[in-house]
Amino acid sequence: MSLSDAKKARAEAAFKRKEDQAHDGAKAWAEYEAKSRAVAKNMERLRALRLAKQSASKSDAAKDRGQTVASRRSP
Repeated sequence: MSLSDAKKARAEAAFKRKEDQAHDGAKAWAEYEAKSRAVAKNMERLRALRLAKQSASKSDAAKDRGQTVASRRSP
């Protein structure tokens, strides 16, 4: 194997390694974005549940206050 063949083989190996790294980086980025979207979707779902629960508890509290005031006035 001549010196130029050795340089060519090293260059090809370096190129292949860089291609593999670029491919792995793109794959990792896609996984990161997918996880990020899943977390955001879960946060939206939990926020909606929390707001619904707060709204229900506020309306229950308002009903309870209304019944308490009405029961005090009836005698």
